[in-house]
Amino acid sequence: MIAIAISGAPGAGKGTQSNLLVEKYDFCYISTGDALRSEIANETELGKSVKEIIDRGDLVSDEIVGKIIENVVKKAKKDKKTGILFDGYPRTLGQAKMLDNLLKKEDIEFKGLIMLEVEEQILIDRILKRALDSGRSDDNEVSVKQRLQSYKDKTTPIFDYYKSQNKYYGINGVGEIKDIFKLISEVIDKF
Repeated sequence: MIAIAISGAPGAGKGTQSNLLVEKYDFCYISTGDALRSEIANETELGKSVKEIIDRGDLVSDEIVGKIIENVVKKAKKDKKTGILFDGYPRTLGQAKMLDNLLKKEDIEFKGLIMLEVEEQILIDRILKRALDSGRSDDNEVSVKQRLQSYKDKTTPIFDYYKSQNKYYGINGVGEIKDIFKLISEVIDKF
């Protein structure tokens, strides 16, 4: 079993591309965003804490996300898919190292981080447009700018981490969905 991560700033198109990848490659899909929103929707204690953090535009702690990821990876392994696709995880250097340890322990090979590269103003425009349809409380201009800054501060160190292992693949995330998907598929087909 292999594992791949797809990353990018909020609004980069990770979810859209992930859906296409799961269909094409029969991957088990792990979205920390979906998992966290599920906790919020179920109004668990964890979900209430997570909602406050997300509404401020901050990232959820590595420890909280790590617990969720470990449970989902173990379930994915039992489902015997061809691989695991992480959407938006890892987001910090700490998470990247935790993921390496978890995958090693579970005998799953991490192939690489596929990074959707999109300019900041395009990201802002995409998210504000999405807010009109989704009604998500974290899709407002103040929160979006805070999320993008948190992303830059906490996530960019993982790029060098994966580049040093030759596991970083930058993809232009602007253009037609099918064209971006083709570029991503070309990377995955080499694995």
